[in-house]
Amino acid sequence: MVSVSNNLDAAPDAMVVLGIESSCDETAVALVTADRTILAQRIASQEEEHAPYGGVVPEIAARAHAERLAPMIEAVMDDAGLSLNKVDAIAATAGPGLIGGVMVGLVSGKALAMAADKPLIAVNHLEGHALSPRLADEALGFPYLLLLVSGGHCQILAVEGVGQYRRLATTIDDALGEAFDKTAKILGLGYPGGPAVEQLAGEGDPHAVPLPRPLRKSKEPHFSFAGLKSAVLRAHESGEHKRADIAASFQQAAIDCLLDRLDQALAKNAPFPALVVAGGVAANRAVRRALENLAAQKGMRFVAPPMALCTDNAAMIAWAGCERLADDPNFAGDPLDLKARPRWPLDPEADIVRGAGVKA
Repeated sequence: MVSVSNNLDAAPDAMVVLGIESSCDETAVALVTADRTILAQRIASQEEEHAPYGGVVPEIAARAHAERLAPMIEAVMDDAGLSLNKVDAIAATAGPGLIGGVMVGLVSGKALAMAADKPLIAVNHLEGHALSPRLADEALGFPYLLLLVSGGHCQILAVEGVGQYRRLATTIDDALGEAFDKTAKILGLGYPGGPAVEQLAGEGDPHAVPLPRPLRKSKEPHFSFAGLKSAVLRAHESGEHKRADIAASFQQAAIDCLLDRLDQALAKNAPFPALVVAGGVAANRAVRRALENLAAQKGMRFVAPPMALCTDNAAMIAWAGCERLADDPNFAGDPLDLKARPRWPLDPEADIVRGAGVKA
């Protein structure tokens, strides 16, 4: 369990929101103020529980959330030296994600809101990622172009305001984070896969293994990573390549796909002042460097949240709650009978993409 605080003094009258995140395999709780102060945050990883299976087991994840969440909430309140009556609202992830885990966090949020007579803010996990760069960067205003890359999602979005998202591209099959995890499993690197692949890639030649760049130069800026995963498997089974070279070549192919798809999206839309990346894959340093170079070439500001805010965390959920309250001062909270959602698109009006189905 990791405890994080930014050690900044909040303004005495700053609004305080308690955030709860439990959409996948991280149990997280945080207290964040409207003036961008993280008063306290705790994140409990489930890496040991899922490592033997090479990926997240939903039933195990939900059980771990149920066991850890209540004591973590109490610990975060103690860390910040606050009582629940000093909190202005309770923000909890209500989807998308593994439904068992989402339900654990949302029910806990509902119980706290009811017991303390505080408004409940049901947060879209993806919106938490989308707004997280604004928690760390006060200068980041709307609109901005967002590359959202994680284990379950790979999208390009125009972020035009709180609750205002226009999806420009999505994956037609697999997310990039999933491709990193699958590559790690193929190469025997264990779980979690993303950091392991990145570390091994640093020892290899990114041009040693000829791997495809799916949909590169396609007129539509959508993503596809299923074929890249299959090519990695074939390269490994051939026995002709070093593991480090495969990892490095995979990472470079993924980066080339991101750059090409972003270039297509930028060509089809009005200019954006900033290129923003968020989600777990945003922690990859090679990906960050490539995106920063692209932004410089396009005359755009590049913004990425601190590493601690890239992976699933509760500070981003609490901050999304702060953003919602600031955007609508009359907002009285979401209904307590609101249901958890395994799928919840940020842009429900976006066209269905070929092959993407529910992943769109």
